[in-house]
Formats: sequence, structure tokens, C-alpha cells
Amino acid sequence: MAGERILDLGCGDGVLTEALVARGCAVVGVDASAAQVEAARRRGLDARVADGQHLAFDREFDAVFSNAAMHWMTEPDRVIAGVWRALTPGGRFVGELGGRGCVARILAALRGALARQGIDESRIQPWYFPGDDEYRARLEAHGFVVRSIALIPRPTPLPGDIGDWLETFGESFLAAARDRAALLDGGLRAPALRGGEAGVNGEGINASQLITVNGPFLSERIGRLSQQRLHQLEGGASSCAGALSP
Repeated sequence: MAGERILDLGCGDGVLTEALVARGCAVVGVDASAAQVEAARRRGLDARVADGQHLAFDREFDAVFSNAAMHWMTEPDRVIAGVWRALTPGGRFVGELGGRGCVARILAALRGALARQGIDESRIQPWYFPGDDEYRARLEAHGFVVRSIALIPRPTPLPGDIGDWLETFGESFLAAARDRAALLDGGLRAPALRGGEAGVNGEGINASQLITVNGPFLSERIGRLSQQRLHQLEGGASSCAGALSP
């Protein structure tokens, strides 16, 4: 809503942050990437380099918004706690992240190819893809009362070469490989793993699962409810207008 103060958690280059500003909101964007923050600043936005797992805000925002970022934060309890602290009474949390099953076939192929080089894939896994049941439990453990949470299949074709995709999204796997060429050719470039050819009905291997959360929650931790301040956790949608509408 116009006039609200909003934290965009994982703002990237500020495209959605800018959309919120255009709607009359006062928005602070944070991202761990200095390059992304610089790109957001070039849009004239208030963007800051910050680790989403160590947010320092204290009851400063009417809403916290995060789109396609929290699955890069592998300490989810720190993220949730930081969001909790950042919200003012009556605030809202809009969250959307990759969920259980996201890029599962790519990960399975990587796991096998890296194992052949004596490397444990789990030790370099850069993502956190929870199930809705797991994420609900984490929210509730921090005092959130969740109205609804959903794990939504969103099959997405993988265009081009998987090596290009890994350069962008999975550099940690390439960096850990003792032989990059062998990693890519050792099953990752097989026909079954080419965009548009894998999965049911040619859906491709980059079949993402999306978690959205929706529901009211209490701003005081369980056991300290002398004042019940109700925040509202609105439905997660990639459209910031729909996600943050009252």
C-alpha cells in the first residue's frame, strides 16, 4: 500500500523494488551481492549490501517482501528470525522461494558426476529447498501462526546448454570439480537432461517447485504474549502488487 515502509529481502537488481516504489511505498532493498546492489542503486533505489541471514533491522518495516531469494539462504531459521525482528506491529511478510523437488534431476546428475570425482555434492550445495511442511514448522517455531502454505509445481524448460546454466546458478559445483569437462560430459549433457527433452511432455529438467506462505502470525514469541500484536502474512505471489495488496 502507498505510504508503507517495505523491506525487499534479496532485492537483486531492484526490478520489483522499483515497482513497489512506483506504487508509493518507501522501500529498502537488501542483497548479499554488491554488484546487484549497485545495479539497484543505479535505478535510484535505497539498496544496501546485507546478508539476509543476519538482518539488523528492529521493528522498522510494515512489510517484508522476498521473491526467489530465500532458497539461496541456507540458514532459514536466521532468516525467519530476522524477518520477525524487522516487522512493526501490524506488518506483513510475503515470501516465495524454491521448494522441495526444485531442479531435482540436475542435482541427481550432479551428485553422480561429482561422486565419480570423489566429491560429496552435499558439502557444496548452495541452495535450500524445503517442503511446505518443514517450512511451516520453522515459521511456527518462531511464533508464526500460519494460515496456509503451499508447495506449487512450476515446470520450467531449461534453455541452452546446462554448462551455461551452471555458470550462472551453480558455480560452486563447477569450482569444486576436479575436471569440469568430465563433470559436464559425464551425464549432464545427456539427451535426457537437455532443456525441452526431459520430464513429462517435454517440460525440461529445470522443473522448479515454489513455496508460498500465507497467514496471520503473532509478533511476540510464544510464551511472551502479554501484548498480542497481529501481523499478517499475505499470500506469496511473484507479482508484488498482488502479494502486498491488503
